[in-house]
Amino acid sequence: MGQEIQENFSASLQESLSACGDDSDFKGHKTITEICGKLYVVGATSEAAEALLEVKVFDKATGKWFAPTILGKKPNTSTFHSDVLVSNDRILILKADSSANEFSHFLEVDSKFVRERKELLGGEVLAWSKGSIGDGPKPIVISGPSGVGKGTLINKLMEDFPSTFGFSVSHTTRAPREKEVNGIHYHFTEREVMEKEIREGKFLESALVHGNLYGTSVEAVEAVTDTGKRCILDIDVQGARSVRASSIEAIFIFIRPPSYEELEKRLRDRGTETEEQIQKRLRNARKEIEEGKEGLFDHILVNDDLESCYANLKKLLGLDSIESSNKAASVDFKTPSSFTISRDAENNIFIESQDAETKDGIPKKIVLDVSSLRGGAPGRTRGLAVSTEY
Repeated sequence: MGQEIQENFSASLQESLSACGDDSDFKGHKTITEICGKLYVVGATSEAAEALLEVKVFDKATGKWFAPTILGKKPNTSTFHSDVLVSNDRILILKADSSANEFSHFLEVDSKFVRERKELLGGEVLAWSKGSIGDGPKPIVISGPSGVGKGTLINKLMEDFPSTFGFSVSHTTRAPREKEVNGIHYHFTEREVMEKEIREGKFLESALVHGNLYGTSVEAVEAVTDTGKRCILDIDVQGARSVRASSIEAIFIFIRPPSYEELEKRLRDRGTETEEQIQKRLRNARKEIEEGKEGLFDHILVNDDLESCYANLKKLLGLDSIESSNKAASVDFKTPSSFTISRDAENNIFIESQDAETKDGIPKKIVLDVSSLRGGAPGRTRGLAVSTEY
């Protein structure tokens, strides 16, 4: 099957940990992983039922403990967890007595995202990313100058394929208006909180509009993907560039007019802008169209005829019927309360139950394939392939 991995940590690492001292903060079960001369200890510092997994690091070179800045949502504790070193930039934490949706979490120690946050925030930084079975449908970024018709195209997609596409809920620091509901119309938040989360890399894009911050968080997009829908992001070129630089893998589409003259005609026909506003939109359009040629987008569609452009949009998105399902395959199980772990040379990880009695919904063996992981903090780590044996 493969080389067995210790459930907790090897005797040599336990001796190293004992020699370090100052690990008394942890209550009960903990794991330890060594990467490049540093010991990463993961465990709970509280015995409360709602306790979260915490991380402390011991640097063997300096002989000192330190508490790094932890980004991302910390996992809840369980009666038992085990650790697997996936690569030198991330550790896989596997939890007992947990559902298929909650049993796997990745602790990133030297990923691209972590290195970027270190430069921005200073000091040591680690990041949690929740594991997700399968790939999930890719979000779609649609950009284009004002007046090009992208809003109409998006509305047609939503009308024709209501269970295939969804919108993320944006954040804002402005006060709610009458009848606006938090979490439905917007996620309303405080400016200080949102500015901190922007620095921590939790937002794909953000902008200051009339003195208030607006933005799209990574979590808001991931929440749509988790439902099996493709999240549509209607954002400008600058926002598209931010998404491209993030851990989110998306399809990037730019809608352009057949000519500047036609775009100007459409803007004037709307009758909603002043002459000054029209000229500003046209200036911005020239800049956006030039930026759209620089390889940022996967596809460029010319909206010279709405129905023709919509047909081309559906074709490149692989939409063959009026209602297409994008639901991810459902995997339902619960991890054993006690298990051993082994792995082979092909990135397969084997979780074998050590429970005395077999219970419904709890496999005897769970096999994880981590060879095709993608994404990561501050979003999900997707691409985890799972099979079970009962």
